Amino acid sequence: SSLYLMASVEEPGRQRSKPPGIRLVECVYGSSLSVRTYQAIVLVVTFLAYASYHASRKCTSIVKSVLDPESSEMRISSWPASVYLKANREKLRASSDGWAPFNGADGTELLGEIDLAFLSFYAFGMYFSGQLGDRLDLRLFLTAGMVGTGLFTSLFGAAYWLNIHIYVYFLVVQMFAGLFQSTGWPSVVAVVGEWFGKKKRGLIMGIWNAHTSVGNISGSLIASAVLRYGWGWSFLLPGLLIASMGLLVFLVLPVSPESMGLNRDRDGLLESFKKEGVEEPLLRQMNGDKEKAVGFIQAWRIPGVASYALCLFFSKLVAYTFLYWLPFYISRT
Repeated sequence: SSLYLMASVEEPGRQRSKPPGIRLVECVYGSSLSVRTYQAIVLVVTFLAYASYHASRKCTSIVKSVLDPESSEMRISSWPASVYLKANREKLRASSDGWAPFNGADGTELLGEIDLAFLSFYAFGMYFSGQLGDRLDLRLFLTAGMVGTGLFTSLFGAAYWLNIHIYVYFLVVQMFAGLFQSTGWPSVVAVVGEWFGKKKRGLIMGIWNAHTSVGNISGSLIASAVLRYGWGWSFLLPGLLIASMGLLVFLVLPVSPESMGLNRDRDGLLESFKKEGVEEPLLRQMNGDKEKAVGFIQAWRIPGVASYALCLFFSKLVAYTFLYWLPFYISRT
């Protein structure tokens, strides 16, 4: 179409930055995709991407009771639970002996430490991921984060087949998994913010943000369904899932209108933002102007950031307690 040809002439560098899947589709149809189509792709792909992030986080909570199944026998003294355990002790041990080093007396503490390592590096990496995301191609950055997450999630499960019982191995794997997991949220929010204005932000973000629940549910179902075949599968399949979603992101995710050869003013995007009462999209990414990324102190000075961060601190405190320990607690009680 004339629009596609004009964009190709005016912005050849940006045309080359189009994802290969988008280029293939436009080549087959002989015309560029519409803005609405790009927006739909952004919502669906980022939804699936971040759902897969959360699905890969659910593995440890499902597997904990298998890695450390016996230590609770010595701690439950109430009748009739203690009577049942004593009568069926040999049968229970025969069905599952746990996995060293987590099946010892300090198994629960060791499981807690690997969770601490994961979340600490996740929080630590979140700051740097935001900084890197402002400077790099978000499609490539998100792809690398998802493939890396899939790799280290699978490496944790690989200990099952490789017969690894070294605590440091599990600790280091979870540290790197946390770092790669931190690439997800800043990236998907930035991409969605590039394509949508303010007017329908609440509706769009409300529906789109269901990816966390969908990911947690699907991750729990996948890990539980294959647990009977060996706990390694509960890590391997979610790891392969997020790596596959990373490939999808690489192939089709349009990061911004400019990267697709669109002009906000010429193609109506800027006009739609103005009608909604804003001059810029929800979040602004660097384009050819090489805008300076917002620093850490500057970010805290933005109105609403501190209060929003405190709200998230307390809500996430409860959410991650349930996310990581509720299945383990239920299995014990």
